[in-house]
Amino acid sequence: MKGKHILVFRFSALGDVAMCVPVLRCLVQSYPELKITVVTRKRFVPLFEELPNVHFFTPNFNGEHKGISGLYRLFKTLKKLRPTAIADLHQVLRTQMLLFYFRPFFWIKQAHINKGRADKKRLTRLNPKTLVPLLPQVHRYAQVFEKLGFPLSLSAHEFPPRPISPNTDALQLAENRKWIGIAPFAAHDSKQYPLDLMQQVVAFLQQEHQVILFGFGEKEHAQLDIWANAYPNVANATGVYDFGAELRLIAQLDLMISMDSANGHLAANYNVPVLTLWGSTHPCLGFTAFGQPEQHCLTPDLTAYPLLPTSVYGNKKVKSYQDAMRSIAPKAVIELALEIVGGN
Repeated sequence: MKGKHILVFRFSALGDVAMCVPVLRCLVQSYPELKITVVTRKRFVPLFEELPNVHFFTPNFNGEHKGISGLYRLFKTLKKLRPTAIADLHQVLRTQMLLFYFRPFFWIKQAHINKGRADKKRLTRLNPKTLVPLLPQVHRYAQVFEKLGFPLSLSAHEFPPRPISPNTDALQLAENRKWIGIAPFAAHDSKQYPLDLMQQVVAFLQQEHQVILFGFGEKEHAQLDIWANAYPNVANATGVYDFGAELRLIAQLDLMISMDSANGHLAANYNVPVLTLWGSTHPCLGFTAFGQPEQHCLTPDLTAYPLLPTSVYGNKKVKSYQDAMRSIAPKAVIELALEIVGGN
């Protein structure tokens, strides 16, 4: 294995990049002499910093690596790293172009992810359906390395020790309570739990627990500040830490409540229990948080909304389905949350 060097392509999005972490842990554990270079955006590097023998290259797609000419410059730079294999975990136009540029170098093995697009299209067609679980995304990542001659057993995955907590003085967190993280936002409205219902969840859970809110950007920060100011045991972590420190805070949680979104994957990477709420998407599509039991997923009433799931990523709106997530009662979220933290 000595002398082998894999380039791993995964540029976005945060949740998908986060799902690479358990797979790379297994790769490092199984092949300790293998050199790995993750080619990803600079802001995602803290996700992988725990891993030995893992290096990084961070393209600048808004500058020198922009456009076709920029991709060719990126290819020439990556070629100088002398890879022996390329694992494309993204399979978008940029990575396809890079693989094309590398094709004449036949001694550099290539493999790319099978996204199962046809199966996902079948499960999101607007008709009643039988929900047959698809291959989870982490297993699709593992398949890529198997094609390159590096088979992995995700069942042998081992979580690392949780990192040291960042300084939490600014949040004034109660040390004598269990910490519940809540990330109430999603990239698309159709997979975001209504905020008025989530506020009920926050209001109840903060009575006996420390609730920590996670968001991104000024708009989400302002909304979460309202809740943090309204309840004594609620803190807003949005914008308080850099990404690496926020990851270390997430690692200290006793539970993360999130949508089908990145925060659930970030928490799962540290073996934090995750309760996920699903709207127009569904766990059967393969994007559940790593290592989390099926019963930690709450979905809308499929009897009332038989066309679900209607989207792979939540970016499609379906008439009369905008209130599907309201069929998930706050009481159900609260009871499941209490069951999970009570068992920790």
